[in-house]
Amino acid sequence: MSETTKINDVMTLERVGKVGLICIDNPPVNASGQAVRQGLVDAVAAANADAGIEVIAIYAAGRTFVAGADIKEFGKTPLEPSLPDTINAIEASEKPVISAPHGTALGGGLEICMGTHARVGVKGLRVGLPEVNLGLLPGASGTQRGPRLMGMKNTLDMALSGRQVSGEEALSMGLIDGLEAGEPRDVALAAAEDVLSGKLKTRRTSDLHVELDEAALDDAAKMVAKKMKHHPTAPNMIEAVRMSTGPMADGMAYERKSFMEGLQDPASQGMRHAFFAERAVSKIPEGKATPREINKIGVIGGGTMGSGIATAALTSGFAVRLIEISQEGLDKGVGFITGNLDGAVKRGKMSEAKRDDAMARLEPSTDMESLSDVDLVIEAVFENMDVKKDIFGQLDKICKPGAILASNTSYLDINEIASATSRPEDVIGLHFFSPANLMRLLEVVVADKTAPEVVATGFALAKKMKKVGVRAGVCDGFIGNRILAYYGKTAGYLMEDGASPQQIDNALEDFGFAMGPYKVGDLAGLDIGWANRKRMSATRPKDERYVRIHDKICEEGMFGRKTGSGFYIYDDEGIRPNPRALEIIDAERAAKGILPKTFTDEEIIERYMTAMISEAARVVEEGIALRPIDVDAVFLFGYGFPRFRGGPLHYADTIGAKELVARIERYAEDDAYYWKVPAILRRMAEDGTTFADLNKEG
Repeated sequence: MSETTKINDVMTLERVGKVGLICIDNPPVNASGQAVRQGLVDAVAAANADAGIEVIAIYAAGRTFVAGADIKEFGKTPLEPSLPDTINAIEASEKPVISAPHGTALGGGLEICMGTHARVGVKGLRVGLPEVNLGLLPGASGTQRGPRLMGMKNTLDMALSGRQVSGEEALSMGLIDGLEAGEPRDVALAAAEDVLSGKLKTRRTSDLHVELDEAALDDAAKMVAKKMKHHPTAPNMIEAVRMSTGPMADGMAYERKSFMEGLQDPASQGMRHAFFAERAVSKIPEGKATPREINKIGVIGGGTMGSGIATAALTSGFAVRLIEISQEGLDKGVGFITGNLDGAVKRGKMSEAKRDDAMARLEPSTDMESLSDVDLVIEAVFENMDVKKDIFGQLDKICKPGAILASNTSYLDINEIASATSRPEDVIGLHFFSPANLMRLLEVVVADKTAPEVVATGFALAKKMKKVGVRAGVCDGFIGNRILAYYGKTAGYLMEDGASPQQIDNALEDFGFAMGPYKVGDLAGLDIGWANRKRMSATRPKDERYVRIHDKICEEGMFGRKTGSGFYIYDDEGIRPNPRALEIIDAERAAKGILPKTFTDEEIIERYMTAMISEAARVVEEGIALRPIDVDAVFLFGYGFPRFRGGPLHYADTIGAKELVARIERYAEDDAYYWKVPAILRRMAEDGTTFADLNKEG
C-alpha cells in the first residue's frame, strides 16, 4: 500500500513501504522555478520527519526530468529558496536521497541530481550543463560537485561546450551510478530498494575528493583564449573548477559570485536575448490557424540548394520527390543528397540505418507530372522570375487541391510568382539558407493572399525540420538579404575609399563575426551577387554610388573558393589576399579619382554596423519584420551574427537611438543619398524608446 501527500501544486511525496518517492510535476519540462525549489525542500524535510521512511527517491512526471531553469524568472529578483540552497538541503538530508532522472537533466536539473547521494538514470537519458550558451557558468554547484563525481576534465568539457551527454557516457564518467530501463517511478523505487538492501551505495558528493588536473585546466584555458574570447564567464568557469580541490563552501561562493556577475554582463545579456529570440519568432498573427498535413514533399531543382532542402526534408521524416529536367542533373542531385547523408553518418549525427531509411524515402524523377500527389512542393531553381512563373503555372495544373506551392527564392516578389497560379492563397516563400540541411534559419515569406493555414504550415515545417522560422513580408530580399544588400554597400564604400578587404574582414571578425564579408562572399560565390546586381541594374538609381570592384573581379572569372581565387587566393599554401584583386581595387580608385583614406578598425565597425542597424530599422518600420527581435533572429541563425551581441537591433540598444541618428547625420555630410535617418529611429531618439520596448509591444 502507498500513501501520497501533496506538498504543493508541483510536488508530491508518496510513501511505498520504507521508501519516500518525491515526484516533480511542473509541465511542460519541470523547470526549476520557485515552486519546484520550495517543493523539494519541503518534501525532503517531510520525508525526514516521517519515521516510516528510510530512503528518499526523486523522479519527475512527464517526458523529462528537470530540463533547466524557469525562463519566466530570467531577469527578475531571485525568489527563495535559491537553487544552490535547495540542492544543499537535499544533500544535507539525514536519510539517503537518490535521483532517477529521465529524458533530459540539464543545467539546474543535473545539479539537483549531483546533490543527491546516488543517481540512477532511465535509459534514453541525456544530461548537460548548457549555461555556457547563455553567457553564464553553472550556478548551483555544477563546477564543484561535477569534478567530485566525474573529474575536472569531464566537467570542463561539459560546462565549456554545453553539449548534451548520453546516459551511457554519463555512467562511464561516473556522473551517474546506474542506468536502467523502465518508467521513472519504477526505476526510482527499484533504486531506493537497492539502497535499502545495500546493493547501491550512497555518499554525499561534497565529501568526495577532487584530483587536481593541471593538464585539463591548461587545455581549457588555451581553448577559451582561442575560441571563446568574447565569452564573459568562461575564464571564471575554469577557475571555479580549479577551486573544487578546496573547501566546498569557498568554491560555491566563487561560482555563485561569478554567476551573478555574468547576469549583468552585456555579452551574457546578448546571449540570453538570442535564446529568447528563438522562441519569440514563433508568435505570429496566423498562430491560431491549423497547419495542413504534410507527408510528401516535392523539391524542384537538384543543385546545392535543392539537394540541401531535400536532405533536410528526408532527415525530418518526410517522403521526398526530387525533380530535375535532365537525368544528368537528377543524378547529380541524388549524389549531393547521398553525400550529405553519408556526411551526417560520418559525423555521428545519424545512424546507418536511419540514413538507409531516409534514402528509401527519396524518389528522383524528371517528370513534373509526378508531383500530382505531393502535399507541398518547394521550387529551388535559379533566380529568374520568368522561369519561376513558368514553373508555378505548371504546378497550378499538376498539383492536387490544397497542395502548398512554395518558392525558395532569395529576393524575388512572391506576389508576382503567385500571380502565375489560380490559387495565390496556397503560395508562400520558404527561403532556406545554404547549406539548407545544416543552416537553422527559414524565412517564411507571406504574400498578400497567402492563407493563414499555409503560413502556419510553414512554421510547422520549420519546427519539424528543427529550424528557426521567421515571418517575413514581401520586398526585394525579404529581411536578411535586403539588409545585407544595404550594409554590403557600406563595406564596398569602405573598400573603395581606402580600407583593404582584409582589414575590413579582420575588424569584423574581431567584433565577433566568424567570417568577414569578403571571406563570406568568396565562400558563397561572388558570381551569385554579380547575377543579382545585373538583375537590379535596370532599376538602380542613377544618383546612387556604385562600386564596380566586385563585378570587375567576377569578369576575370574569379568567383571565390570555387575557382581558387576571389578577394583571396585559395590553394595549398592557405588563404591569403589576392594580388590581382588588390590591383583591381587600386585601378578602380584611380579611375574615380579617389585618394585612399586610412580607416581605423573602430571606424569600420561603426559604419558597417550603423548601416546594418539603419536598414534593419526600416525593415521593422515597414512591417517586413514583425518585431525587432525577428530581425535579430534572422541574423543570429542565418548570417553568423555574433551571438554574444544579441543581434543587430539588440546591439543597437547598447549604442542608443540618439547616437545612431548622430552617426547617420555625420556620415550624410559625405553621402546624403545613401545615409538617411529612418523615421522610426528618429522617433526613438526623441521619445527615448528602445528596440526592446518595441519587442514588448509586439
